Amino acid sequence: MIGGVNSDMNNGDFSTHSPFQTLLRKMEINVAEAEKRTGKNTVNMQETYTVYLIEIRPAETVPEGGTPATPDTLWRRYSEFELLRTYLLVTYPYIIIPPLPEKRAEFVWHKLAADNLDPDFVERRRVGLENFLLRVASHPVLSNDKIFFLFLTEVSTQVDSRLKSLSAMFRVKNPDKRFTALKHYSDELNTVISQLLRVRVKVADRLYGVYKVHGNYGRVFSEWSAIEKEMGDGLQSAGHHMDTYAASIDDILEEEEHYADQLKEYLFYTDAVRSVCRKHELIQYELEIVAQDLVHKKQQKEELATGTVRIFSLKGMTSKLFGQESQEQRESRLAALEQSIQEGEETLKEKNTECHEFVQTAWEDIERFKEQKDKDLREALISYAIMQISMCKKGIQVWSNAKECFNKM
Repeated sequence: MIGGVNSDMNNGDFSTHSPFQTLLRKMEINVAEAEKRTGKNTVNMQETYTVYLIEIRPAETVPEGGTPATPDTLWRRYSEFELLRTYLLVTYPYIIIPPLPEKRAEFVWHKLAADNLDPDFVERRRVGLENFLLRVASHPVLSNDKIFFLFLTEVSTQVDSRLKSLSAMFRVKNPDKRFTALKHYSDELNTVISQLLRVRVKVADRLYGVYKVHGNYGRVFSEWSAIEKEMGDGLQSAGHHMDTYAASIDDILEEEEHYADQLKEYLFYTDAVRSVCRKHELIQYELEIVAQDLVHKKQQKEELATGTVRIFSLKGMTSKLFGQESQEQRESRLAALEQSIQEGEETLKEKNTECHEFVQTAWEDIERFKEQKDKDLREALISYAIMQISMCKKGIQVWSNAKECFNKM
């Protein structure tokens, strides 16, 4: 019993719980802090890396005045999170797996550090890793996976040996139009979000310059105040307001990074969507190969039974050169073909079932993802607009304060 959760699990599922009950209902999960460490890597070279502290505790109501349960804790490297996500990708090919935060800073305005050991970047990554765990823990299927549970609770996790590459490309003759459209949409969404992030970087650079230049107003007003008797105090106060305005851009752009990270999450989600589409292409390709092989075997049987050869074959040419095979040989070949056809029909039936089940389960998760995406992006864009409005109001307030200073001169 770890963290109040029964660890008696069966093939990736909590055997005592409904598959619709997520892990997040039973435990609280946090990535509480990050820590820089130094050690030797696999080739015995010294390296500096960051580890993240995962805390879990039972999700139970604490009486007023009571003390919450002490959390179970363990440290994980970013590479371990990557291994977990790869495992989930391979084990659940019909599910859109939540993305990890970026490994190295991308789409950052030039004043912001892009070093992956920079404290601000590490903090944003910590928030992103926590968000990844919460998304997995709230998913109706992923949250019940045994390896995911062990990742949260065991210091050493032996991840399933099913990890493998699914990067091969396949040319499918009869692609499912829904998955083709989804893949196209995912490509376009990736392009749109990338463009949006690039525009945001350009705006941030320009905005940073505009705000910092206002510091020159502060310097000039301060120098001017030194030569004025009646106007001096007003000019000095106005200069302070300009200095405050110039300094405020650092906090504004740091807050903007939070909204940029939310967009980046869905930039990386597009890869997860394409991964589901590629897996469907693989299943469809295998189905078509089995069907094609079955047609070929049935044609061979017909040719053997009738003695008619429709296409050129080495066996047909051999028969013409060296004479026909005996009745016994033909019957033996017919029996072998019949057996092979029966096996092929059974395989085709299994592949059809696999393809049908994949489409059904994948599309259920795609619909869930669409609702989540619409909700998250709508909230992120609204929050970003509210932040911009607030920033403009603060700018108006600074100039209103400066106006009052000028009125008092």
